[in-house]
Amino acid sequence: MVIIESVIKSNPMGRWYIELSDTTKEESLEMCIDIRDYAKKIEMMGAEYGGEVEVAWSSDDNVTEVQINEIRMQMMVYESEIETQKHKQMDG
Repeated sequence: MVIIESVIKSNPMGRWYIELSDTTKEESLEMCIDIRDYAKKIEMMGAEYGGEVEVAWSSDDNVTEVQINEIRMQMMVYESEIETQKHKQMDG
């Protein structure tokens, strides 16, 4: 299984972003500024492998707990929106 590394980083202004890289390729670095951007890029990277990927999360030392929690909250909202869309499609 292919591993996609997702590294949470913080810029000098204190804004978080996520760096994505395909561990099987040298030139595969993608920067994501929000969860929607992240979801889109990870889906594109995973499509190359038929969706058979594992995501390995980590964060730089300067990333705060508040930033990590913000990412978790955004992911929960995004996943909830996706589930709602799926249910609407099934019902409609």
